[in-house]
Amino acid sequence: MSKFHTFSVWQAVIMHFAYDPTGRRLTVMTDLQTPVATAEPRRAPGYAAMVVGATSNQAGAATGALAFDAIGPPGVVAVRQFVAAAVLVPLTRPPWRQMSWSQWWPALSLGLVFAGMNLGLYTAIDRIGLGLAVTLEFLGPLAVALGSSRRGLDVLGALLAGLGVYVLVLPSSSTDLIGVASGLFAAACWAAYILLNRTLGTRLPGLQAPAVAACAACVLTTPIVIHLVIDGRFTGAALGAAVAAGVLASVVPYCVDLFALRRVPPGAFGLFSSIHPVLAALAGMIILGQTLRINEFAGIVLIVLANVMVIGAQARARRVVLAPDVSRRHR
Repeated sequence: MSKFHTFSVWQAVIMHFAYDPTGRRLTVMTDLQTPVATAEPRRAPGYAAMVVGATSNQAGAATGALAFDAIGPPGVVAVRQFVAAAVLVPLTRPPWRQMSWSQWWPALSLGLVFAGMNLGLYTAIDRIGLGLAVTLEFLGPLAVALGSSRRGLDVLGALLAGLGVYVLVLPSSSTDLIGVASGLFAAACWAAYILLNRTLGTRLPGLQAPAVAACAACVLTTPIVIHLVIDGRFTGAALGAAVAAGVLASVVPYCVDLFALRRVPPGAFGLFSSIHPVLAALAGMIILGQTLRINEFAGIVLIVLANVMVIGAQARARRVVLAPDVSRRHR
């Protein structure tokens, strides 16, 4: 009797969605249950999907930045939240009336983190550029990964990341400290986002938690929208760029991530995510005309290497733990 690996993104995965450099795409970070069979799907389409999603994500971040002159980072963030809610709520249909306070409070907290993460990231993009902002933001999930491990290699990864930040910024009297602080604030919010999702993963199924959080973020950012409308700052071009950012940085990556996760091991998915700072730098260069200095490029490389080192080591450790259990299931 043939055995099939039936991998359901909705049931076999605890999903952590993080908005990327652009108010951020919905990035999926997963912890799989032990598989019950081994027939693997073709992986090439999955890797191709990851390339499409990552490229769309960073292009969306750069497109959103085109609206900064008209509506500023807060305006782009507000539109992004409405786009995310418009996609997630009809898809998941959260049980609003049946939700208990133990479900409401982390979901509302997640909405606050959503808004803070996106605002911090977009402010950093506006002040220090897309590539640097995204690189600093990626310190958030790296910190969570480091916090859950005690291996010596992870300590080395932390030191490498710290060196990367120093090289990236090279503090001086001309350093935009507000921009750097905004990027680090976005990183802290991303770390909080992941931890809150761990709580919500046991209280709301599937994507209902991000849907509720997106609605909460919409409520928080509605005053921004009202203010911009009254001031007449929502030009057609600005609104179009902000909506395009929402589609490119949330809708497209969300769809292709679900497709990719059915075909690519979660460890490989996590490792590939480390390429986002590089793609962000390229998007900033091509779409926004932003260029990197030598130290900025070197800092990005060091932080990417730190991510690869830590995530790769944890992925290998997870395979070692799962392998004996899988073998026992097939005896």
